[in-house]
Amino acid sequence: MYVDHLVVGAGFSGSVVAERLAQAGRRVLVVDRRPHIGGNAYDEPDEAGVMIHVYGPHIFHTNSARVVEYLSGFTAWRPYEHRVLASIDGRLLPFPINLDTVNRLYGWELTSEELEQYFEQVAEPVHVCRTSEDAVVSKIGRDLYERFFLGYTRKQWGMDPSMLDASVAARVPARTNRDDRYFTDWFQSMPAEGYTAMFRRILDHPNITVEVGTDFRDIRRSVDYGHLVFTGPIDEFYDHRYEPLPYRSLEFRREIHDVVQFQPVGTVNYPNDHDYTRVTEFKHLTGQVHDRTSLAYEYPRSEGEPFYPVPRPENALRYKRYRTLADDMPEVDFIGRLASYRYYNMDQVVAQALTLADRLIGRRQRDVVAPQPA
Repeated sequence: MYVDHLVVGAGFSGSVVAERLAQAGRRVLVVDRRPHIGGNAYDEPDEAGVMIHVYGPHIFHTNSARVVEYLSGFTAWRPYEHRVLASIDGRLLPFPINLDTVNRLYGWELTSEELEQYFEQVAEPVHVCRTSEDAVVSKIGRDLYERFFLGYTRKQWGMDPSMLDASVAARVPARTNRDDRYFTDWFQSMPAEGYTAMFRRILDHPNITVEVGTDFRDIRRSVDYGHLVFTGPIDEFYDHRYEPLPYRSLEFRREIHDVVQFQPVGTVNYPNDHDYTRVTEFKHLTGQVHDRTSLAYEYPRSEGEPFYPVPRPENALRYKRYRTLADDMPEVDFIGRLASYRYYNMDQVVAQALTLADRLIGRRQRDVVAPQPA
């Protein structure tokens, strides 16, 4: 069997690249060792018929018009703005931290200007912002850091924020207004029929063959291919030549309740109580009408399916050694979160895949960022 491209992984990276190459007339084989397409964005009905995200909540948001235009060819959209509450001292407070969070926490009535002044008063200046602790305390002070970030980070990453790169905490900035949305991108929506339905359409092309439940290692010698796109862990591709790269994983405990709605928002964080980090109620995300509801409790783990690269300097150096090996293999392209050892959002992965496909097809790279609506 000969194909122009063998794509390892049927998540966003692999599926988008495969579709673009197939549209250009290339024959593509997509393999995934899981028994389904969609990668970590895979969704399906649970035993109660409630649509769930099997690998935790996936909220689509982007500022890229090209990404929206591309994916809109395979799905209609349901507008959805994600909101998160954090359980602090028995109260549910908006997160990321905003004006209402601070006023309700301390019983104040600050204005936005006064909150900005408060942050300036309690901030602990750092000469160079290197760690996640630096990123938070240098902006909003130590009390809010300890209430909202310290415990959550310790559970999520298995280490203190002072040991993690500043980029981890920088993903969740504090606000001085009342905007309680978790994301602020101009486009925030969910695939109307779910992610799996969207992936089925992306991969539904006569030039694409999909084989799930198939490990790349088992077929790499039996498939004749001209080019390889690898979206799995880069250290695994090289048989952990320089020791494994560390990843954080998740374990999920699921509950079905005989109520229409269990919690007021899609996700509630538990930074200081319980072993789990957050609880997600999926009907908020999907908009599904159902007389029962389904929850997922997330327990971070050091072992298991890789979810998150661990951003520490020594890990970045180890990744660079693997990257050097990859640079000497022009017949292979490594893309996606695991292959790039970076925490990418879904839209960033799609943009990366479109750019790679453009290069492989010989097109000029392009990406247009739409302006934020007034």
